[in-house]
Amino acid sequence: MYDVKNGKIQLENGTIKGGIIAIASGKGGVGKSTVTANLAIALQNMGKNVGIIDADVHGFSIPRIIGIEEQVEVQQESELIKPAEKMGVKVISMGSFVHEQNPVIWRSPLLLGALQQFFKDVIWGDLDYLLLDLPPGTGDMVLNIMQKLPHARTLIVTTPQITATNVAGRVGHMAEKMDSDILGIIENMAYYECSKCGNKEYLFGKGGGKKLADLLDVDLLGQLPLMKHVRVGGDEGNPVVNQDREDAISQEFINIAEEIIKRKKEFDPNIKPMELKGGPGQ
Repeated sequence: MYDVKNGKIQLENGTIKGGIIAIASGKGGVGKSTVTANLAIALQNMGKNVGIIDADVHGFSIPRIIGIEEQVEVQQESELIKPAEKMGVKVISMGSFVHEQNPVIWRSPLLLGALQQFFKDVIWGDLDYLLLDLPPGTGDMVLNIMQKLPHARTLIVTTPQITATNVAGRVGHMAEKMDSDILGIIENMAYYECSKCGNKEYLFGKGGGKKLADLLDVDLLGQLPLMKHVRVGGDEGNPVVNQDREDAISQEFINIAEEIIKRKKEFDPNIKPMELKGGPGQ
């Protein structure tokens, strides 16, 4: 789906010089897409050119969160796709082609074909970062994506509760088996802070993100509280980082973005698509 040339990832219709970041979770409902959208805007606000591929083809939600309503534009002569753009971020999603309430009833080979088209036929231009909002879990789609994108680095989103960190750990171990770099862990919904008294309540437990980071020997990059205005912003297509850069949660996203930029890694042209190491259960 791409080549590495002159220190950049070379796409059919664009380049990536900072990195491909695959944002993953063990289960749905942990806020992975909200993290993807806000992190993209934080990077863009720091002067980076950013694109998002909503790779969760069945459960796409990026268009809603980032406020994209229009369909993508397909150039008649070349049949290339011009991605939607909002808040300076380029976005391609199955939601750019079907209504958000319509189901996508496709099996894995068709889904992977759609992803390949998102890489090959979209006019990305020169990007610093391309973020992939992955489907949750470790199923065929996630496995195929990670196999075909060996230069992608994985960012794992979890909540503190044991059930979430356990399944997120499986994603981390899958990445390890495939020699895929794990950038770190983001703990979402880490606590609820009362807007009147400032008291913190740990509704989903405490310390789960740090335990997972220690288990995988990676860093806990951020802890994001459960706050109403983050949910409202996502529902209304106006993510919190775009609303108010001085907001405490926005600052947390900015800190994570700064850390990602610091960890820029050269692309090794000798790395090729991989196969899993070991057999079942290994």
